[in-house]
Amino acid sequence: MAHIIEITDFSAPELDIYARLTENQLVNRADPENALFVAESPLVIGRALDAGCTPVSFLMERKHIEGKGAEVLARCPADIPVYAADLPVLTQLTGFHLTRGMLCAMRRPRLPSVAEVCANARRIAVLENIMNPTNIGAIFRSAAALNVDAVLLTAAGSDPLYRRAARVSMGNVFLVPWTYLPEGESWPELLHELGFKTVALALRDDSLALNDPRLLAEPKLAMVLGTEGDVVMRPIEADVDRQMLADAVAKLNPRERDIITMRFGLGGSKELTQKEVADRLGISQSYISRLEKRIILRLRREILRMS
Repeated sequence: MAHIIEITDFSAPELDIYARLTENQLVNRADPENALFVAESPLVIGRALDAGCTPVSFLMERKHIEGKGAEVLARCPADIPVYAADLPVLTQLTGFHLTRGMLCAMRRPRLPSVAEVCANARRIAVLENIMNPTNIGAIFRSAAALNVDAVLLTAAGSDPLYRRAARVSMGNVFLVPWTYLPEGESWPELLHELGFKTVALALRDDSLALNDPRLLAEPKLAMVLGTEGDVVMRPIEADVDRQMLADAVAKLNPRERDIITMRFGLGGSKELTQKEVADRLGISQSYISRLEKRIILRLRREILRMS
């Protein structure tokens, strides 16, 4: 039986994990061996245990010790501390309502490399700068339902092991392999080296359906989801066959070609902001913005025609 400890002092240091430390502090990048995360609900905790995560302690509504939490506790060491109280006390301590009355602090697992995650994958999702933990969780849940083999995230995005992300995913962050893409490297090129064709997911009139024969024919496909603002950043928009992109750009008129080259640093040139391009051409930034959208649409259509 687990070691049940009644909560009598909110200031007890052993409760810091649940009451005072932020999720970023739990990550503990300075000491990764002692990095933690908090899982919420019996389902999520159970899937974390299935994935080999090591529990450190529990915070649990008293009635669940012999109820919904009993099966989870039976899988843990007999001496694991379980800090218990009634739900109003736990809500006051944590500042939020516990789903199914249970939290578990666990040690963060070692993240695999990109090569390890992608070793046997045919379909992967790439999450570029997605900051909202709820969105991260929903994407992982959808990835599991759609048989996506792995998920890669840019470092600027939210952490899949954040409590809310893992809860919304229904524990699928422990079922779908994932890791972070290396910072400071061209990850589209890395994915190309691993044999992946990249496509950007977007709700557009000219988008292909996921069951389009051209996509199904690809042996290895990386599906890129952009930021919450429905913006897929330049490296992904440009991540088509390099010669095909060059051919599409060549079909633009000289002014359009200059704008797109300056904006996105094509051909090894320096990437400029819309304002910098506008200043060079002596026109307004808003006009550059409109032209840019129009040019990108033309490029997409031309690339689609050539593919």
